[in-house]
Amino acid sequence: MTVFPQLEIPETLAAGPGPGNTDPRVLERFAKIGVADHMQKDVLRGMLEAKLMLRELWGTKNVYTYGVAGTGFSGLDCVLSLVLPADKVVVFPNGTFSGIDSLTIRMKAATAEELAADSLNPQPASVVTVETAHGKPVTGETVDKALAEHKPMWAFMAHWETGSGRINDLKGFSDACLKHGVMGIVDAVSSLGVGDFNIDDYPGVVAWASCPQKGVLALPLTYAPVSFTDKAIDVIKARGCRTYVHHPVLDARHWGIIDGKDVETPGYHQTHSCYAVASFHEALRIILSYGRAAKATDYMYHEKALRQAVEGMGCEVTSDMPSLIVLNLPGKLAGKEKELVQGARSQGFGIWPTLSEPVQVRIGILNQLSAEQIDEIASRFADAMLAMGAEFDKQQVMSQLKSYYAKAA
Repeated sequence: MTVFPQLEIPETLAAGPGPGNTDPRVLERFAKIGVADHMQKDVLRGMLEAKLMLRELWGTKNVYTYGVAGTGFSGLDCVLSLVLPADKVVVFPNGTFSGIDSLTIRMKAATAEELAADSLNPQPASVVTVETAHGKPVTGETVDKALAEHKPMWAFMAHWETGSGRINDLKGFSDACLKHGVMGIVDAVSSLGVGDFNIDDYPGVVAWASCPQKGVLALPLTYAPVSFTDKAIDVIKARGCRTYVHHPVLDARHWGIIDGKDVETPGYHQTHSCYAVASFHEALRIILSYGRAAKATDYMYHEKALRQAVEGMGCEVTSDMPSLIVLNLPGKLAGKEKELVQGARSQGFGIWPTLSEPVQVRIGILNQLSAEQIDEIASRFADAMLAMGAEFDKQQVMSQLKSYYAKAA
C-alpha cells in the first residue's frame, strides 16, 4: 500500500477572478467549532440565521432564499433546474462562464433524442443562443429584440461576466423580460457581495444564483446563494424538475422554508457540514458588518488605483468590473499572456489568463481592499512583466500609485 506524504500547499496571493482571499475569521470558524451533526440545534440555528442574512445581502423579500451546498455551479444547477426538456429559452452568453451556463441550459432543455445525438454538446431546437462578442456587454436592446422575435418561456444572462470582465445590462434584461412575458434567470456569481444592488428592483428576473468563493468569500466549498420568486417556485410545484439534491423546493426545507413560509423546525433534505455552516455564517456576518454599499464603493476605489497602475506599465484595460481587471499586454509582450501568468503563478502570485480567445490577463482584487494590498499586487505584476522583458519605470509606477492613495486620504 502506498501512503503519500502529507499534503502541503504554500500560501499564495489569490489575485484572479476567484476564488478570492478568504478572511482568517472565516477559516477560524471552519476549524474551531465543535463536531456536530447536521440536525444539531446550533447548526440549524446557523442555517436559519444565514438564510435571513442572505435576504439582506441579496436585497430581497423572497422567502426562497438560501444556500446550495457546493460551488457556484451547484447554485446555478439549482436555478437552471427550472428548465425542462423542450422549454423554449433564449440565452445571452458573452464569455467563458455564461457560455458554460448556456451549455447547461442546452443540456436541460434537450429532449431525449437531442441529448443522445450529442450528449456533451446538445443543440436543442428550443434553445436560441444570441452571442455577444468577447469584451462586449449584453445590452437591453439586444435582449428586447431577441425576446420579441423568439417569444421564449425563459431568458438567461450573466450579470457580470468574469471571462472578459464585463458588466451586462441587468435593468434592460429585466425590463425586456417583463415587457414580453418571459421569466428571466440571472447568474450573479461575480456580482453578489461586490456590487450594491437589490434583486427585488428587477422583477423580470425570477431566479438568481451566486457562489461562495467570490464576493461572499466563504471558502470555495460551502454554500452557493440562490433566490427564487414565488412565481418561479409555483412553476416548480406545477411541473417539477429533474433533480433531487439541488431541488429548489426540497433543498429549501432544510433551511426552514416550507410551503412558502419560514418555520422554526427545518425538515431533513441532505447532510450539511457543521464546519461549512459556521464558516458561511461568519462570512455573511463579516460582509454585512462591513456594509454592502461601503464595500461596493471600496471595490470601485481600489480597482481604479490598480487600473491606473497597470496602464502606467503600458497595458490596455478592457474591463469594467470593480473586482477584476482584464488587460492586453503592451506590444512586445503581446502573445505571451499565458507565459507571463505561468511565471507569476510559479512565484505564488495567482493571476489568470482568460479561458477563451482572445487571450488576455486577468487580475482580481477580491478581499484586497487596502492600499497596502493593491501596492503588493501592482508590484508583483510589475515584476512579472519586467521579467518578461517589458520596458517601464517601476519606481515611477509605484510612486504614482502612492500618490493616488495620498491624494484620496
